[in-house]
Amino acid sequence: MTTFNAYDNEFMSRAIRLAKKSLYTTHPNPRVGCVITKDNVIVGEGWHKKAGEGHAEVNALIQAGKQAQGATAYVTLEPCCHTGKTPPCTDSLIKAGISRVVAAMQDPHDKVAGKGFKILEEAGIEVEVGLLEEQAQALNPGFVKRMQQNRPFVRMKMAMSVDGRTAMASGESKWITSESARHDVQHWRAQSSAMLTGIGTILYDNPSLTVRLEEAAIDNFIIQQPLCVILDSRLQLPTNAKVIQNLDEILVFTCSNDEQKIEALEDVGVKVVQVEKSENGLDLKQILSHLAEIEINEVMIESGATLAGSFVASGLVDELILYMAPVLMGDQARALFHLPLIQEMGQKIQLNIKEMRQIGEDIRIIATLS
Repeated sequence: MTTFNAYDNEFMSRAIRLAKKSLYTTHPNPRVGCVITKDNVIVGEGWHKKAGEGHAEVNALIQAGKQAQGATAYVTLEPCCHTGKTPPCTDSLIKAGISRVVAAMQDPHDKVAGKGFKILEEAGIEVEVGLLEEQAQALNPGFVKRMQQNRPFVRMKMAMSVDGRTAMASGESKWITSESARHDVQHWRAQSSAMLTGIGTILYDNPSLTVRLEEAAIDNFIIQQPLCVILDSRLQLPTNAKVIQNLDEILVFTCSNDEQKIEALEDVGVKVVQVEKSENGLDLKQILSHLAEIEINEVMIESGATLAGSFVASGLVDELILYMAPVLMGDQARALFHLPLIQEMGQKIQLNIKEMRQIGEDIRIIATLS
């Protein structure tokens, strides 16, 4: 087992912080940071800023220049060894004369998956793997999930009152939570590859589902609006909905064969994909598989109780973000999830709380589901 020293931990921690700079901009590529050191002094650092542009290792090598000869490279993900939009990073590291590579984790991409390490070792470079691996994996939950399970990482956002209600019986829901909580949501939207909702939410609320951040320009890269995904089994989406007016990319999943409705939506720029129908609606697993095929890493669901309940009941929610407002809305208001199959205490779904913190007047809970 490799033993890492204090310097190793310090420099890998720095590489992870650098990778976080690209939280909103690398889709569909992973977020990666790199630090190059010589005699335990940083001589170069970089991160992957945007798909199609230089990878973290290349950016760090440019900064290091000739000092890369005989240096150590700390990288949060195994260096790539295949040619995509850019050349292999393994070639760049070898050519620069790097003598040691410390990687936080192996790349789960089948074109890499240990091959990058092997190429480096065959070139005489010392390779060590596994330093701060858990933190590195947390940088790219969607990329890892897509590579390993052929589906995106699914994050569900819900806002509720203390008594677990999301809207009045009439459907009125603006606003349960504070402005601070609503601003916090924008950061989660911004790091998502896609926003997913059901047609009920569109018809009731007519939301924009856009990312609205004042700090939208990060390192000269403008945050790209996530793909808007709508589940609409009967193709009820109005052609004048706000999402159509405000977003360039909208994908509708349906089981309808109504050619007239399909043509009307396609005429306003909506892409319609037909999927199978399941007992409780559209086939959610098939939908997620399709999103993985088009390189969607992270999906954020903002929906009503029915669709939210379907995702939870299907075991397809990886992370739940709950904003709880200090208000009571009464038992006639709408519930958080529609889960009719839960009728006994033994059927309850356990949450594993990862984090709780106050956001403005509200409490934000981040949890996983057992």
